[in-house]
Amino acid sequence: MAGHARLAERGGPAHPTEYYSGGATTIFASRHDQRFSFCAYVPSAHDPEGAPVPLAVLQHGTGRRGPQYRDNFAEWAEQNGCLVLCPLFPAGIGNPDDLHNFKFIEYGDIRYDQVLLEIVAEAGDRWNTDTSRFLLHGFSGGGQFAHRFAYLHPDRLTGVSIGAPGRITYLDPEQDWWVGLKGFEEKFGRLPRLAELRDVPVQMVVGSEDTETWEINNIGDSNWMDGADAYGQTRLERLRALSSDFERHGIPVRFDVVQGAGHQPMSVLEPVKDFFTSILEGERA
Repeated sequence: MAGHARLAERGGPAHPTEYYSGGATTIFASRHDQRFSFCAYVPSAHDPEGAPVPLAVLQHGTGRRGPQYRDNFAEWAEQNGCLVLCPLFPAGIGNPDDLHNFKFIEYGDIRYDQVLLEIVAEAGDRWNTDTSRFLLHGFSGGGQFAHRFAYLHPDRLTGVSIGAPGRITYLDPEQDWWVGLKGFEEKFGRLPRLAELRDVPVQMVVGSEDTETWEINNIGDSNWMDGADAYGQTRLERLRALSSDFERHGIPVRFDVVQGAGHQPMSVLEPVKDFFTSILEGERA
């Protein structure tokens, strides 16, 4: 990796702490709650004494592929001088068979939005990166997390990319959480911040062949709710409905369909990188 090559070029082997904290990093336990962890890609442009580099957060889905996201974005991180942060929310917390807890933000006494913000703060303490606002992408379960996080914390987002979520929270105040927003304030202590979300660049991205339904029409399972299929049977149909919902509420959406891609997280990342690059270039301009 370029970041590790840079360390080696400084004259002999790097100190192990420095080596594993630069380039493609090792996985660190969160000091806030050691049930959770993170890895990162730190670009060559990172300078502890220089200007803070921007931050992109890649939120995994059910498969917990954080290191794969990190490695996929390494070249992009180098090209754009952007630190890439990949949180890990393990399965089986609270319930050994649970796969889905983080997707709905709240689980027992855990607020996953706050866990993410704590990890972002830790990244800012460990590396010289701007944590006041950051780019966020999630796919599938990560896409579920990303759009719900955006309802709560648009002020922390430079842009949000919502990839192929199977279970969606629509902007409907008459439908109960999590299909709609009824009860949102009681659950989270604040109203959804939709007016602020209008100022955040939003991308929705999905594969043209993302049409399998076996995982998202599982009536009776712990991650099912009546009404989840009201706007379509497939992820593609449901995401189009969410895009229309956003547009009706004055929230512009860039909608990308990746031709030939199914429900494959690494297959939809090129338009995500393009979306992120356009935002960073706009910020620099």
